[in-house]
Amino acid sequence: MAIQPDPPRGTDARGTRRRSKSLPRRAAAGRRSFTSTLKALRSLAESGAQVSVRIDDLDRGGSVLVGDDYLSLPIAGLGVVPLLVEVAARFDEGSLDPLEIVDRSTLEPVHVGGIWQHLKAPALPLVDIAVLAASSGDALAANALLARVGLPAVRARAERLGLTRSALMDRFRDHRGPDDAPHVALGSAREYAQLFAALVNSSAVNPAVSAQVAEWLSRNQDLSLVGSATGLDPFAHDDDQHGLLFINKTGRASGIRTEAGVLAGPRAGVAYALFVCFDDLSVIHRLRAHEAFRVLGVELMEYVY
Repeated sequence: MAIQPDPPRGTDARGTRRRSKSLPRRAAAGRRSFTSTLKALRSLAESGAQVSVRIDDLDRGGSVLVGDDYLSLPIAGLGVVPLLVEVAARFDEGSLDPLEIVDRSTLEPVHVGGIWQHLKAPALPLVDIAVLAASSGDALAANALLARVGLPAVRARAERLGLTRSALMDRFRDHRGPDDAPHVALGSAREYAQLFAALVNSSAVNPAVSAQVAEWLSRNQDLSLVGSATGLDPFAHDDDQHGLLFINKTGRASGIRTEAGVLAGPRAGVAYALFVCFDDLSVIHRLRAHEAFRVLGVELMEYVY
């Protein structure tokens, strides 16, 4: 695996949000390296893990860190982001009613993650189901959305979003048989970093759809990987008093840890994606993978803040 930092280049991708007072500090951020991240990721790769990483500077344009970002790797629950975009697009165009009620009993039970399975409410409106899928990695909620819009529509939406190496392959299942897709979703770090950049730049479908999906993702409660370095409240971080903007989505399965998102502060803003596929042979193997995400989080905070 080849991982190398690239200096940011180009022009400001988000206009003049911090232009007047931040140029010297942003230029300093552009010279920052990701030495510790590179060391952690190379150590993972040498131990046999597959690693893919991409960091793009949203203000200056161009990549900051790239490593095998073109690879299509299993990404678990991170793959629901295109599904959320499709649902939001249908809400926006009026072809899907946000208050349409879905009865949980119509869905095949799945217990791999989420909280709807533990709630007493047997039915919820689609818009609340979307919040559950985005905020808590709720597999049953994601399956409900997918059953409503259909896998072909999500794949078509992904293609229109430019995701040629990424795809939602199947619904969530407790067990995967020989006739099922081997993974929920595949994705490339490059495309997911670009997708999150499009969400904050209001260019994913249209500004209304981008804002809706970004709002759902801003409620994501999994800040245990990259997000652990932000110091944000996992349960209320969509309006931070210190001026941090953070939206993210993680994916978890046996031997799979993935995350993509946007982190912006006074110095700079970045879109990032890190995918790690490893042999989940012990807690130590798992913690080593988790630590690489946390190291990246620390250096991203140094970059933007």
